[in-house]
Amino acid sequence: MWSFDKLVDPVMSPWLQIIGIGEDGVMGLLPATRAVIDAAEVIIGGERHHRLTPDATAKRIAWPSPFDAMIDTIQSYRGQRVVILVTGDPLWFSIGARIGRAIDPSEITYHPQLSAFQLAAARMGWSLADVETLTVHGRPVEQMIAFIQPNVRLLVLTTGAQTPNQIATFLTERGFGNSKMTVLAAMGGADEQRFDGIAATWSHSVPAFNTLAVDCVAASDAALLPRVPGLPDDLFQSDGTMTKQEVRAVTVAKLMPMRGALLWDIGCGCGSVAVEWMRAARYARAIGVEPRADRRAMAAANALTLGAPNLEIRDGMAPECLADLPPPDAIFVGGGLSSQVFDVAWSALRPLGRLVANAVTLESEAVLVGLHAQHGGDLVKMATHRAEPVGRLTGWRPSMPVTQWSMVKR
Repeated sequence: MWSFDKLVDPVMSPWLQIIGIGEDGVMGLLPATRAVIDAAEVIIGGERHHRLTPDATAKRIAWPSPFDAMIDTIQSYRGQRVVILVTGDPLWFSIGARIGRAIDPSEITYHPQLSAFQLAAARMGWSLADVETLTVHGRPVEQMIAFIQPNVRLLVLTTGAQTPNQIATFLTERGFGNSKMTVLAAMGGADEQRFDGIAATWSHSVPAFNTLAVDCVAASDAALLPRVPGLPDDLFQSDGTMTKQEVRAVTVAKLMPMRGALLWDIGCGCGSVAVEWMRAARYARAIGVEPRADRRAMAAANALTLGAPNLEIRDGMAPECLADLPPPDAIFVGGGLSSQVFDVAWSALRPLGRLVANAVTLESEAVLVGLHAQHGGDLVKMATHRAEPVGRLTGWRPSMPVTQWSMVKR
């Protein structure tokens, strides 16, 4: 049986034990894991976790407030036998990952328990490999909007009793009111509860600590909002100055959204490119820089409506406002690129970063042509035509051609 007594060097050996626990408490843990709790000198966890381990004699510490003080609190007990109790799997949408980024993983031993996702999939009879697993716990619930798709199944860790009502509203507003919803609470415990319903008529009062399962069902008029770029222009609030649908699709493709990557959207306007970037890859981040307050307001509204609530919007003009931004993985300049802006942006761009700049006016195009001649990359011109009425007939109405310069930093 494993024991804390095996520690030789409390600085480099795993002095910190992060243990996942379920509604069945210590009885659901392996004997070796129960022994770790019994031998602990300090136990850190939420009120619920302490309630599930009533016989442990260690010093009890509640999650610190503010929560940002958590790492300092944990570090202050280094050298003692410290146990942190979390729900389910410590490394699956849980605090274990955050702790592991701040404390060397060689100092930590993780003890996983069945996650809420695994339990919910088992209750629903769903293959976990075939569902989207999301968390809105402590995060903006609007971020799940990007995952509303026909015939998709979602498992969502919620942030409270009102979350299912909010998600039911999102579904209904987008033509998915017939989606089946199930709330599961206290899974694995004696007080386990289940609530079933339809999004359009959802009215259950549910416990604050719950997991939501959604089987998305689209009506014939449902909004189709794929995560690949190229959303219709009329989905965005705009004053008309925006990167249009077809050009936006090419632009975002050239920016190459990747998991967790950061975009600078310089002169973001209504935020259409930044929003599509964030929708296209899990945990993609974006900072939009825009000097006009009315356009910043539109960008914020679009981000909420279309499922990118974490879009960060800043007031400022390039290049001055770029100095204090974190290094990006991609940069988009929708207009007004100058040699000075390019120099600052290119210097900040991470290796393998992507830069894309669009121009509509002859003056801006001349700048792109000059930068292309100096630095290389790809230079293309795009023109689109839309069929529109011409009297009683139909004709092609051209949009202004867009010159696009793009390159990868190698």
